[in-house]
This record gives sequence, structure tokens and C-alpha cells, in this order.
Amino acid sequence: MKRRSFIQKSAAASAAFTIVPSFVLGKTHVPPSDTLYIGAVGVGGRGESVVRELYETGKVKFVALCDVDDVRAKNSYEAHPDAKRFRDFRKMYDDPQVLNSMDAVMVATPDHTHATIALPFMREKKHAYVEKPLTHNINEARLMAEVAAQMGIVTQMGNQGSSSDGIRTAQEWIEAGVIGKVHRVDCWTNRPVWPQGFKHITTEDPIPETLDWDLWLGPAAMRMYNKNYLPFKWRGFWDFGTGSMGDMGCHIMETPFKTLGLRFPYEAEASCTTIWSNDFVEANYPEACPPSSIVRLKFKNKDQDDISLNWYDGGIMPDLPPELKDGELPGDVSGGSIFHGSDGIMITDTYSRNPRLLPSERMLDFVAPEQRLTRVTTTHAGNFVEACLSGGETSSPFSYGGPLTEAVLMGNLAIKGFQYKVLKEGKGPNDWSPYNYPGRKTILWDGDAMRVTNWDYANKWVKGTYREGWAL
Repeated sequence: MKRRSFIQKSAAASAAFTIVPSFVLGKTHVPPSDTLYIGAVGVGGRGESVVRELYETGKVKFVALCDVDDVRAKNSYEAHPDAKRFRDFRKMYDDPQVLNSMDAVMVATPDHTHATIALPFMREKKHAYVEKPLTHNINEARLMAEVAAQMGIVTQMGNQGSSSDGIRTAQEWIEAGVIGKVHRVDCWTNRPVWPQGFKHITTEDPIPETLDWDLWLGPAAMRMYNKNYLPFKWRGFWDFGTGSMGDMGCHIMETPFKTLGLRFPYEAEASCTTIWSNDFVEANYPEACPPSSIVRLKFKNKDQDDISLNWYDGGIMPDLPPELKDGELPGDVSGGSIFHGSDGIMITDTYSRNPRLLPSERMLDFVAPEQRLTRVTTTHAGNFVEACLSGGETSSPFSYGGPLTEAVLMGNLAIKGFQYKVLKEGKGPNDWSPYNYPGRKTILWDGDAMRVTNWDYANKWVKGTYREGWAL
């Protein structure tokens, strides 16, 4: 993506071009200084919810809505009939009337298009709200954080738990030494709740008339349409999604990331479900995320102590602490985190809420440390809107959400390493031998240099690939 024609517009045209929305002229209007004008891309599915959350702040006006699927976007279109509609975000970007009227962009498209869509607007100094995970690959996450800093814009990743009271309470407990020094955290999720572990798709289905399939693919390689990709099921394919870990890691892993002051892991390894096709023949589906996985990440905390963070998904659970009573969950029904400290155990749920100590009797006479962290008094979307209008810091700016996303995607790098490492050396991706299994691969990571140091082949996944015309 390159910045386009209107950037070179004449000074006279620029000075003459001013938008005053009609509603501003009414008797009961919100003053322009108290209104955030947003262009939103990906307004169906999860995007529909984000559009609603932003609008419910009472301080947002949508000047443009963009989606590649008219049916998925229908509710958002009907809720905001005055917003200009687009299928192609590039045409929205190239429309000077729209771009000049925008204060911010919201992106809630599939993972593989987050950076491709957000970056051009960010480079025009538009504030940015982007759903989690922030990006599809590690290089994109680093770039998004760098551009946000260079442009001096307000940013927010859509990991709602970062605006909760719970994550601030958990941080206060950890920093006050309530459970002593933390040495291990086990994180788990009930994802995937979509089909995962597909074999290679070789059949073609008719493309729905309301969907622009080429635009939906964006930077991904062209392929035939198949109903197993959409909607929502794209999460299980590496070319589009980031699997269970990418979907929920920015929620669940955020609590240890924030409370323990973590940054980049220095080591990662994974083991994944074996898929079988026919009798005694192990299948190789490296284009699809595995049905379940365990990922082990190692970090240094701010005091340079070792922290082990273990991830479990697809029905696999961590060892349950003996202090956990029958019927008690180590989190909530969709996941959670177990903090193992030298002086006790703390549990938090999926969205960083409701920290509690084990055994549960410990909570009966527990006196919490004094609150010292400022609480967010609005929603996560409201936190973004207020920062754009009035200044201040968001809960998950890209300076924080970027490194968190990098840590999550390092787990996926280890999963891919497990999937690919079982191939015969020197053979292609479809040459498979169930009797040539060398064991899981430990990946050593230099976070500052953004490079795998012990297996150069894995570095190609750090930056990803882009279809012609879609490069960053």
C-alpha cells in the first residue's frame, strides 16, 4: 500500500475542503469538538458489535462503513444510513471527502488484513482501533507499534479485558506479593469452537453474489472459494487466521503479560494433535491450524527472573491445583489463567476479570492491597473514544498491544515449527513419513532483532507473504 493521490493535492484545494455534517447544524447536537468521526472497515460479525460499542458512547459519528459482504454488513448499514458505503477499503482511502472527514479508523476484518487496512490510515495520522490479535504476523505487529509512535496517534487493540477492573486488581495483588514470586502461569481456552485441522480443500463452491471473494482474500494467495472458509471458520487456516492462540491469547495471556511485566519470550516450543487419514497413515495439513495444542513459552520478567507460560487449547487442560475444589474451574467456562507463586495460587478468567486466590477459603479473610491503579470508568470502546477526544492513554495502545501480539504469535510460530518439522528433510510439504518423526522443535527467539536464532527456516513466518499489489 502506498499513500495515494490526494496527498499531493494543492494547498488551495486543501484549504477549501471542509466538511460540516448536517446534524451539527441542528438544535440538539453534539458539538464537533466532542464528536469522533470514524471510518469502519469490517462491519459485520464481530465488527458489527464494535460499531455498536463505539456508537453507544454517544460521541461517535460514522462517516464511512466498508465491508466485502453486503449481507454480513446489513445491520451496520441500516443502523447508520448516512455513512458512505464501500466494499474496497482502498476506495474509501482514496475518497478525499471521506478521508478528510475521518478522525479515526476501526478495523475488525479477519486477522490477515488488519495491518494491510489499518496502516495507510495510520500514516495519515488517523487514530486506530483494531481488533485482536493486532496483526497476522510478528513483523506487522512491530510495524504497527512503530507507525503509531511515529504518527503520535491514539491506538487501541480490541482486547476488552485490558480495560477491566480485574486486570488492575490482579496487578496490584501480584506487585504487593500476595502470592509471592510467580514462576509459572498456565493459560487455557475452550477454543477452537470452529472446525480446525482441515485437510487441503480441493473443491469449489459458488461464490455468494453479495461477497467480493477477491477483496476478502486481500493479501492472501488467490484460491477458489469454499464454504468451509466463511464465515468465522477462516480462523482455522494459517493464511487467514491465527488459530485458537491468536483468537484468545490476547485476552487470556494479557493478565500474566501485564501483571508480570513481560515482553518477548526467549524460547518457545509446541506439541500438537496428530491427524490421521485412513488406516495408519498420518496426514499432513500444514495449511490448517491443528485441532489442539500445547505451547510452552519462556520469558524474563522485569527483574530478569525466569517465567514459564504454558498454553493449552482444543480441550487440553493444565494440571489442576490440588487446592481447587470439585466443581471449581481454573478460570471460567471459556478459559483462564493459573498463577503459581511461591506463597500461593491466583486464578483469573478469560477476560482478566475476577481474580481469586486458592484455596477459596483464603478469600474469606483476605484484605486486598490498597488500590493504586486508576480504573477505567467507561467501556473499552469508550476508553478509546475519550483518549481521542480528550487526550490520555488507552488501556491497550499498540505500544503495549503490539508486543503482546508478538508474544502470542511466537506461540503460533512454535506450532508451525512442530507441524513443518515432522516433514522429511529435503522433501516437499506433501511428502510425509509417519516413521520419520524427529520430535518437537524448540525455537530460540531474539525479540529485539525479531529473529529465530537456531532455525533460519522459521524466519520466513516472521514476516509472511503478500499477494502482488497488497504489500505493506
